[in-house]
Amino acid sequence: MISKVGQIMLYVNNQDEAVDFWTEKVGFSVVSEENNDEMRWIEIAPTKGAETSIILHNKEFVAKMSPELNLGTPSLMFFSENLDELRSNLSNNNVKVGEIVNMPSGRVFNFADNEENYFAVMEKK
Repeated sequence: MISKVGQIMLYVNNQDEAVDFWTEKVGFSVVSEENNDEMRWIEIAPTKGAETSIILHNKEFVAKMSPELNLGTPSLMFFSENLDELRSNLSNNNVKVGEIVNMPSGRVFNFADNEENYFAVMEKK
């Protein structure tokens, strides 16, 4: 039986730029990094001890190793207790952000990384 989501694989064109984006602009931390002769991956998370983390993989390398994999960006919904402050901080860090919209489930906005992958954030108090 599955009890939780552990890691989400995010395939990126430039791992160093992706790490900079997620840590410097969004506020995630690097949990671990593996870099051997064959493969490099970086684990990031929004907080220390988070149950779910994101693994940044090199898209080109993974495509060569496993051409059958879908390397598209997953649709991720993050939660924030202070949506307005987060949106403002991202905007001040030159992150492309969308307008806050009211959905039946709550207030939401989206943002894009340096590779134009879009992610959503919902206010959860």
